[in-house]
Amino acid sequence: MTKAYLVLENGTIFEGKSFGAQGTTIGEIVFNTSMSGYQEILTDPSYKGQIVLMTYPQIGNYGTNDIDLESEKPTVEGFIIKELSPIASNFRSKYTLDEYLKMYSIVGISDIDTRYLTKILREYGSMMGMITTEELTKNELIAKSKNLGTIVGKDLVQYVTCSTSYRWDEPLYHFDFENKTQTKNIQKRPRVIVFDFGTKRNILRHLYSTGFEVMVVNAYTTYEDIKKLSPDAIFLSNGPGDPRGLSDKHLTEVKKTILEYPTFGICFGLQIIARIFNAEIYKLKFGHHGANHPVKNLLTEKIEITVQNHNYAATEDSLLKNDFEITHKNLNDNSIEGIKHKKLPIFAVQYHPEASAGPHDSNYLFDEFYKMVTGGEIEKTKNN
Repeated sequence: MTKAYLVLENGTIFEGKSFGAQGTTIGEIVFNTSMSGYQEILTDPSYKGQIVLMTYPQIGNYGTNDIDLESEKPTVEGFIIKELSPIASNFRSKYTLDEYLKMYSIVGISDIDTRYLTKILREYGSMMGMITTEELTKNELIAKSKNLGTIVGKDLVQYVTCSTSYRWDEPLYHFDFENKTQTKNIQKRPRVIVFDFGTKRNILRHLYSTGFEVMVVNAYTTYEDIKKLSPDAIFLSNGPGDPRGLSDKHLTEVKKTILEYPTFGICFGLQIIARIFNAEIYKLKFGHHGANHPVKNLLTEKIEITVQNHNYAATEDSLLKNDFEITHKNLNDNSIEGIKHKKLPIFAVQYHPEASAGPHDSNYLFDEFYKMVTGGEIEKTKNN
């Protein structure tokens, strides 16, 4: 197996083994604490610009397939793991993780001390890094570490948004042996327009299965073009990088849209709503990335175990000053996880209620959105 090197912007060097594609890749390194769901992580467009470190020690044991995709292809800049499973054992597996990354030219590194690397990121914060299979000396690697750039303040949405609008009519996936919950035949579905900042497919599946007609549009679509689509509601999706990188001109178009239609935002969508209403956005030290983050619903006093993937958040004081009620808080660091406008039909959460693989504690939010738009109840029937 070929050698690979990981070098951090502070000059720290790790030597490991290459898997996936050969070459060199640069990105902001973040750690994810999920024990499974690596294919969903790889294909989540929110990771554009980032190299993902998995803290769980063995990755790849159930392979990959053509179904568990959150987008058309992997969008991570690179992948870091402790141990690559020598076998891929699952009845749905089609490719090994190594084969899958090679297919999409994603550079990976294994056999490094991921616990030590995670401790570095926890102590010093997320930082830029480089994975390379080139034969470079220590001095050459350190020299390169000084020129890794940054993704802070940059608009990464342009690299992951859809080029043309499209309809989505695929429901939630179920195994053949599962009891299936399906929405009854709805004569007229309310039409939700999804601003694609880097949307995950399972969000679209949830919206459709909840009862919406789903239309996905390019993130930079203007207010006038949205109006021509005759929406009943607006959805602002997740997305990569720094929300402060989007231009004021674009935010003005989104603002005109959400002031007119009921709106729900997830993750990057919450940050965009916060920016539109002049709330302050700040960068978390090392972000929230994993499938086990406890969040308290302040409206119900219930605790939800959530899936999260974000490096930015909005400050509580600035939200309260701009007519927002805080609905959810993170129990690890008390950061804001959910907001609701006091006067307008606008709400958002910072985490991922649609996440797969992940807990289902927060699925109710899609039902809440549907009821906000229609003023009615959702009728569901179970087919065994």
